[in-house]
Amino acid sequence: MSSSSDTVDILLPGHPAGSERVPVPLAQVRVDVAGLSHPGHVRPNNEDHFYVARFGRFLETLCTNLPKNELSRRYEETGFGMVVADGIGGSAAGEVASRLAISTLVHLALATPDWIMRLNEDSLENEVKERAKERYNQIGKVMAEQAEDDPSLRGFGTTMTMALSLGKDLLLAHIGDSRAYLLRRGTLHQLTRDHTLAQALVDSGVITPQDASTHRMRHVLTKSLGATSGAKEPDIQEIGIQDGDGMLLCTDGLTEMVPDPKIAAIMGGEETAENACRRLVDEALKAGGKDNVTVIVARYALPQEKPDKTK
Repeated sequence: MSSSSDTVDILLPGHPAGSERVPVPLAQVRVDVAGLSHPGHVRPNNEDHFYVARFGRFLETLCTNLPKNELSRRYEETGFGMVVADGIGGSAAGEVASRLAISTLVHLALATPDWIMRLNEDSLENEVKERAKERYNQIGKVMAEQAEDDPSLRGFGTTMTMALSLGKDLLLAHIGDSRAYLLRRGTLHQLTRDHTLAQALVDSGVITPQDASTHRMRHVLTKSLGATSGAKEPDIQEIGIQDGDGMLLCTDGLTEMVPDPKIAAIMGGEETAENACRRLVDEALKAGGKDNVTVIVARYALPQEKPDKTK
């Protein structure tokens, strides 16, 4: 073990186009975040991987002759990156796929010369979305090259669901069937749509959403990162975070074993993100643990707005 509802077409939209955004200082948004992964009770190895990072930029005054209190001693902006990946390909190949996808993503981020720390303008949001698409594409190319060099990895692939949290703005990028959920005021909302044949049948009206949860095609991916998959472009959306919101990224080892109402109760009932991760994994194992199970939970506390004394 390693640690560290419903879906609709337009759900919990971010900021309407052209609307004014009032930026919240990133350092004032408190985020309690944790992750946990377990191989489960059936599979011999863990093909899931996850990664949580705190990143930022700061300026610290060392010396100056400016008047005292003219500038703060330290300025800091902080963001959080979270990603889960569920490898496919059998034996060790799936394990390599998910690990390679995440490590490549981290190296691509580190190679970016200018980190955008705010999404309070449409141009900045669009640039971050384009970068996310390009990075998923680059990861797919790296994986294809790896498989070309190593025949044992032919056909390997992975899901990858990523959340970029900047203040009260959250950007999601998603390929596969590892999901992202938002818990808001006790209600669990599924933010991502599975890229599976079962979901495609739902979209075409052949089966109902209830049928999809047990359909034999629910694990057959229509889109993934890897050597043999087609399109690498992820689904991308931006969500406006509210005070008290909870975010969950997870592989299907959780959602196959634990129903949404139970997930919501655990996320809303535990005092810390770490405790919520442990409870979620424990529930999946208690239900049979038929697959690797990986979860990341983040909980948000935003600064309270000061009352307008002019009104």
